[in-house]
Amino acid sequence: MGIFLEEGMKGPMMAAVAVIIAYFLGNINPAILIGRLHGVDIKKVGSGNAGTTNVLRVLGKKAAAETLLVDIGKGVIAVLIGKLIGGMIMNDPGMLGAWCAVAVFAGHIWPAVFGFKGGKGIATGFGSVVTACPPLGGLILAVAVLGMILTQRVSVGSVAAALTLIIAGFMIAPDYGIFFAVMGLIAIWKHRANIGRLMRGEEPKLSFKKK
Repeated sequence: MGIFLEEGMKGPMMAAVAVIIAYFLGNINPAILIGRLHGVDIKKVGSGNAGTTNVLRVLGKKAAAETLLVDIGKGVIAVLIGKLIGGMIMNDPGMLGAWCAVAVFAGHIWPAVFGFKGGKGIATGFGSVVTACPPLGGLILAVAVLGMILTQRVSVGSVAAALTLIIAGFMIAPDYGIFFAVMGLIAIWKHRANIGRLMRGEEPKLSFKKK
């Protein structure tokens, strides 16, 4: 459709390589790896989720901060790779960046190297979105923080941010709105158990104390 600058198959092949790299960057799960360093299978303790919140509850603030930074960072790097390669082969470099955002997000949630069982993707999703579209990333961060502060529940902030991503994505970045909507819907689906507990009044509040 004229989106690739490179003739023949070179452009599509380079784009595919970028997406594959992004997916396997997503496979790097610091919650699982840091848990193993502490002799803990993070998927079998606490909430069972391989993400920052569960690491905070099980291993404490330092481990949680390390998990958060790596998860955000891999989202940032994946999209930067997409934009860099996209700039060489495509009329719209941001399009490949958007594809890589979805790929790294999916790689975190369904990592091939960990039996397709990963985290919920919030931190990685934020890293990828803020790199693909900084204004949208800033908005969902503000919504997430506000939701957590008002309710003291990470899941509320996460779900609110996902809903905002779905709606605002089409308004702020209409060309990539479908990519952000897919990410938002997946994030909400991954939080279905949290939503159920919220409705029953059973969702635990955020605590900075290691259990």
